Amino acid sequence: MQNNTPVVAEKKPSLWKGVNRVRVGDFVIAFVILILSLTCILPFIHVAAKSISSNTAVMSKSVYLWPKGITFEAYSSIFKDGQLVHSMFYTIWITLAFTVVGMIVTICAAYPLSLKGLKGRGFFAFFLMFTMYFSAGLIPEYLLMSDLKLLNTPWVLILPLAFSPYNMLIMKSFLSSTIPDSLYEAAKLDGADHFQILTRIVLPLSKPIIATLSLFYAVGRWNAYADAKYYITKKALQPLQYLLSNMVLSSGTDAISLSENAAVVSTPEVLQAATIMFATLPIIMVYPFVQKYFVKGAMIGAVKG
Repeated sequence: MQNNTPVVAEKKPSLWKGVNRVRVGDFVIAFVILILSLTCILPFIHVAAKSISSNTAVMSKSVYLWPKGITFEAYSSIFKDGQLVHSMFYTIWITLAFTVVGMIVTICAAYPLSLKGLKGRGFFAFFLMFTMYFSAGLIPEYLLMSDLKLLNTPWVLILPLAFSPYNMLIMKSFLSSTIPDSLYEAAKLDGADHFQILTRIVLPLSKPIIATLSLFYAVGRWNAYADAKYYITKKALQPLQYLLSNMVLSSGTDAISLSENAAVVSTPEVLQAATIMFATLPIIMVYPFVQKYFVKGAMIGAVKG
C-alpha cells in the first residue's frame, strides 16, 4: 500500500532572514561600543609603542601606534632601579593583603544581613550603607590615623578602605537571591551552626561573587595613590602608583628619580611610558582569569538591592 501523503520539503534557515532583523539602532550601538573600546585601547597601544621606541623617534613626535627604532633600554633602566622594583613587590603585597582583609570583612557583614531571621537587619544595613553618602573629611581622617599610630605604616593603606558598603551590598544581594532558605533549614536540622553553614554551604556556592569582589578590591587598591600621598612620607612605604603619579605629573629631568645604578639612557617621556606599562601589566594579567565573573557580579548588584 502506497503512502500518498505529500512530502513537505524542510525549510532551511535563511542567512538573510537573520540579517534583515538587524536594525539601524543595532549599528548605532555597535558603533558607540567600537568608539568607546578604541578610546580605551588606542591610548594603551600608543604608550606601549612609545615605551619601546628610540629616544629620537619619541622626541620627534613620530610614534603613534607602532614603535620606531625598537629598544628596551627604558625597561632595562627600570629593572636596574631598586626603588621601582621594590615598590612593585611592595604594592603587590599591599594589594593581596587588602583584598584578603576586604573580602573577610565583606563576607562577615553580608552573610548575617542576608538572613531573614536576623532581628534589626534593616537598621544594621542602613547603618552600614549610611557611610556611602557621608564622610568626616580629610582632616578628621588624618587626625584619626595619627591617633591610631597608623601613619607611615603599611596598615594605613589596608585598614581604612578594607570595608566597602557597595561591595557588601552586592554580596548580600547575591546570597539573598542565589542560596535558598531550604539549604539553611536543612543545615540547621543537621546541627550545623552559622560558622559551619558559612564555610561549607555559603562560600562554596559563592565562588563567582567572591571572584568578582576580589577583582573590585584588587583593582581599587592597585590604582589608589591619594591615601599614600596623605599618610605616607617614607619612600620605602610608597606604592608604585604614587611614584608613577609623581613621575607623570613632573616634567623635564625632574620626572626621572631613578638611582644611579639604573644607568638611565632614555628620555623622560620614554621612561614615563615604560613605567606606566610596568605598573599596568600586572593587574591586566589578572583580568582574564576573573573576566567571566565580572559582568555577573555587577548585574546582581545593579538589579537587586
